[in-house]
Amino acid sequence: MHFRVLVPHGFFSSNPPAQIRPLSNSNLQVDSAPCESTEKINMLKSDIMRLSDKNVELKRQVRELNEKLRLAEQGKDHAREQFMVLSEPLKAGPFGTVKGVRTNPTVTPDESINPRLAKILAEVAVGKELIVALANSNVKPMLEVWFTNIKKVGISNYLVVALDDAIVDFCKSNDVPFYQRDPDETIDSVGKTGGNHAVSGLKFRILREFLQLGYSVLLSDVDIVFLQNPFDHLYRDSDVESMSDGHNNMTAYGYNDVFDEPAMGWARYAHTMRIWVYNSGFFYIRPTIPSIELLDRIADRLARQANAWDQAVFNEELFFPSHPGYVGLHASKRTMDFYLFMNSKVLFKTVRKDANLKKLKPVIVHVNYHPDKLPRMKAVVEFYVNGKQDALEPFLMGQNGSKMGSFYANLLATSHVFLARFHCTQCWLSGKLSYGGVRSPSIYLGCDSVSPFIV
Repeated sequence: MHFRVLVPHGFFSSNPPAQIRPLSNSNLQVDSAPCESTEKINMLKSDIMRLSDKNVELKRQVRELNEKLRLAEQGKDHAREQFMVLSEPLKAGPFGTVKGVRTNPTVTPDESINPRLAKILAEVAVGKELIVALANSNVKPMLEVWFTNIKKVGISNYLVVALDDAIVDFCKSNDVPFYQRDPDETIDSVGKTGGNHAVSGLKFRILREFLQLGYSVLLSDVDIVFLQNPFDHLYRDSDVESMSDGHNNMTAYGYNDVFDEPAMGWARYAHTMRIWVYNSGFFYIRPTIPSIELLDRIADRLARQANAWDQAVFNEELFFPSHPGYVGLHASKRTMDFYLFMNSKVLFKTVRKDANLKKLKPVIVHVNYHPDKLPRMKAVVEFYVNGKQDALEPFLMGQNGSKMGSFYANLLATSHVFLARFHCTQCWLSGKLSYGGVRSPSIYLGCDSVSPFIV
């Protein structure tokens, strides 16, 4: 084997003649060159890694600064509107130019109500807003999918409200920011042992302190997969901005539903306004007086009404108008884009079967329509994150053969009730409750703008 080395006097072969063999210094230089080269390469690699880490941190800082700038500009516009409307009585402008204030002012933060939480939020929140989820040990597997994908997206402003010690340890071991409340017998008894719906009802009491401290909260259940940063897709012009249980433009955003009663003759058609419910498992709430009043109303009703469902109460308080014997809540609201903030009915009924819709990447997918939540969450990750095109195919559109399906079949076969229109996907037996005219058997129909009629 031969090699050539470049030196000041030309090339030397690996087998030089006898007269130049004494040049031992040249040999030493040749032998040390690979060592120096390796050291330089390692140093360069180290520099690249250091600069790469610094670049990631700088990108994060730029993203946060841009978000703060956008929020400041948005807040400036809202403040200008509020000042113009509230400062003094105004005359109405020309036709088509008059607009009311849609964005209520935020409350003055009061850190005295919970200094420990205030300190945590100051460290975690970005632009005075953050994602918050409640969790106990019953939902640990889903919680892991939840925060794993939040981290993948690059979201830093999120917090888990740990309802038991096991979740505290779980968050610590996975470097997940968490908050554990001070002992509260009423909340702790539900938080440590309660199922999904019981825990869901606690959030309205717990969130109040976040709002009092001046923070906007994007409340999230743990059966949600994050695929983009949701803060890039919020309008922030309303007290409550919520995802919908609707599955198309009509059901998500509202429509005119005509009820037909032939016995009324000429007046047989009655127009009704319908909208499928907001999902209380994913909504953005601003720290305003109407928002805090909403939380108080819901928490009060859930405490007094043992069989009440938090999502039904959430929607009733948001939508029911004032009427004799009842003063309605004057909170502004906005429905999120149902393709960006996607429920699992939209995904498994419509999107996965449409070649064009499958190309869209939602911000989140909420597995709210299906009880087999964990495998569907993992399938969503496989499809949208890992690119496995057939990941969603093994799943049924609904949950055939379920207890609920059998119950409804029996109801239609044995009851005098005729369900003229039925848009419900979640329901359960509830003892002595009735809803929407259904009296026998006694059931609670809680979601998706149910409208059963007795005829």
